[in-house]
Amino acid sequence: MEVKKNPKSNLENFSKNFMLIGLVLALFITYAAIEQKTYDKTYNELGLANMNQDLEEDIPITERVEPVKPKTPPPPTPEKIEVVEDEKEIEETVIESTETDETEAVEVEEIEEVEEVEEVIEDVSFMIIEDVPVFPGCKGTKAQLKKCFSQKVQKHFSRKFDAELPNELGLSPGKKRVYIGFKIDRNGNIVNVQARAPHPKIKSEVVKVMKQLPKMKPGRQRGKPVGVKYSIPFTLVVE
Repeated sequence: MEVKKNPKSNLENFSKNFMLIGLVLALFITYAAIEQKTYDKTYNELGLANMNQDLEEDIPITERVEPVKPKTPPPPTPEKIEVVEDEKEIEETVIESTETDETEAVEVEEIEEVEEVEEVIEDVSFMIIEDVPVFPGCKGTKAQLKKCFSQKVQKHFSRKFDAELPNELGLSPGKKRVYIGFKIDRNGNIVNVQARAPHPKIKSEVVKVMKQLPKMKPGRQRGKPVGVKYSIPFTLVVE
């Protein structure tokens, strides 16, 4: 047998009513809060406070008292003053005047003249000279002058040297090395010609040919003309 509920005891049927009642209460509370009046609080008058009395103070007047210095008694006076005669003679020093009279002759020491010794610069190698010697007809920069100098010396040797001499001396066929050295002095002249060759006659011929080099413009080191050493090897072909 099933138990049936009474429809009036079901609370879900009254949920809408509860919601309306709650809404009405909320609106009422909100309205009451808006309509409530508030008033500013009032305080009793405290009156005016007089602060000047606390700031005024009596400052005592003080005076500076300086200490009194004790007076020193004067020195006692001597009983008698004796006068003593000065028996010693005082030597007076005479200061002589250092000014000279125009009429007096003044001795002057002889001034020795010192000759300036000219700085002598030793001979410089052709490879490191600042200003190389200039072969007649050469122009250009330092590198160009060096190259031109060597070419002119080789050309001079090839033109002046007797190429048939090595064959006449009966030397063995082949290449023969000849080393030549000389100096261009401060005046541009060719001096101190030296040679090393496979035969004495070839050496004499080489020295004779190199002495025929023309006069050149001398080399300069630190702006002064100097002697310049130059060396060059040659190759002779003996058939």
